[in-house]
Amino acid sequence: MTKLGHLFDNNRQWAESMTRSDPEFFARLSKRQTPQYLWIGCSDSRVPVNQIIGLQPGEVFVHRNVANIVAHTDINCFSVIQYAVETLKVRHIIVCGHYGCGGVRAAAEDLSQGVIHDWLNNIREIRAAKAKELDRIADKEARVDRLCELNVVEQVRHVAESAVVQTAWKTHHDLTIHGWIYRLDNGLLDDLNCSLSGIPSA
Repeated sequence: MTKLGHLFDNNRQWAESMTRSDPEFFARLSKRQTPQYLWIGCSDSRVPVNQIIGLQPGEVFVHRNVANIVAHTDINCFSVIQYAVETLKVRHIIVCGHYGCGGVRAAAEDLSQGVIHDWLNNIREIRAAKAKELDRIADKEARVDRLCELNVVEQVRHVAESAVVQTAWKTHHDLTIHGWIYRLDNGLLDDLNCSLSGIPSA
């Protein structure tokens, strides 16, 4: 017997409860996925994507990594974006960070080592570019939280710069990129008002 038997028990209970409430749920879900949303978020275990936005399995396509980074060299992330836009035809890409992010804190305070240190380079670049603004924030936690916000805004820009998204906009695909942030202390989302829905006019 597996040492994680309780997780299989939980799974069976969940599947049974879903079937009781909607007998056709799994038959319907197994045929295709038609999400309208791609969620790019942090891997943090305290941010349960479907639950916090009230959506069922099949309604949101998800990519997660440490500190919700959209790195230009990350073929995994851009493969997800390409599949979501070109195959699933999502209409919304949501980049969502969260306050108190450990990855952002590590970048802010140069705490990271090993592979994660390289992964967080993008956030250190944001910190350097916004040093004057950040240095004016006396409270350490508030300064990290502001960097969490700035990181989301930057990653929204990275998504918008991708060839897949640029092509989608040029071919009049109805696609909007949103930047949100999640509050661990109350479970609420905030819109950072940095949405992009097309190539800026010259």
